[in-house]
Amino acid sequence: MKIALLDSGIGLLAAAAAVRRARPDADLVLSSDPAGMPWGPRTTDDITDRALACARAAVAHGPDALIVACNTASVHALPVLRAELEPEVPVVGTVPAVKPAAAGGGSVAVWATPATTGSPYQRRLIADFGNGAAITEVPCHGLADAVESGDTDAVDAAVAAAAELTPDGVRAVVLGCTHYELVSDRIRAAVTAEGAPEPALYGSAAAVAAQALRRAGRAPDPGANPTGGLTVLLGGRPGELPGAAVSYAEGRLLAAVGAVRAAG
Repeated sequence: MKIALLDSGIGLLAAAAAVRRARPDADLVLSSDPAGMPWGPRTTDDITDRALACARAAVAHGPDALIVACNTASVHALPVLRAELEPEVPVVGTVPAVKPAAAGGGSVAVWATPATTGSPYQRRLIADFGNGAAITEVPCHGLADAVESGDTDAVDAAVAAAAELTPDGVRAVVLGCTHYELVSDRIRAAVTAEGAPEPALYGSAAAVAAQALRRAGRAPDPGANPTGGLTVLLGGRPGELPGAAVSYAEGRLLAAVGAVRAAG
């Protein structure tokens, strides 16, 4: 089995690691666009063209499913990707987990890029699935770029700035950009008041990985032999995991498995 993932940068690591944990025997193809990231400020047509280029490069490797591991690309390019690739290759998009986060009511914050915060797409998502919860949209200036670079000081500064915009006592935080899941521990610490319970964090990686396996006709098997390979495509060309990837647990997991496979 082979699962492909695309994103502008290393935001795809969270979903890739989730697939790896669910099926250690699955081959992974990671297709990104480091020369074009970030995609958020780009036009819909430009985002679509870049996502298509990443998808076509990945599909050339014969995956059983393709994960669009990017909220921005899912918003702007998912219909075009599905029109071109399905039914031969199932395409799974990434949607911020507003519905499960809001199910318990109370105060919920949606952390997202400035381009997504307040967008018609996110407002519709909140209107449709907010379940009456008190939802605050929080723009996270510079956080995705800081995560991409692996700059821990910049990550801490961006997280602190977003935490200042997050209501006290928030019950749940939706991570509305795949990059944010790589620093979920820092986000949780920043939004937890002293003596208060930790808010629940809602990412998309696990759900997206599970959906990709379903669309590929496979069941999770965490105990499978860890024989899965790793192919990295940078701008459509074979490459290596970016150095910043190993700053995160998800990147280290993928790098370790890839090294074992290469050694074998």
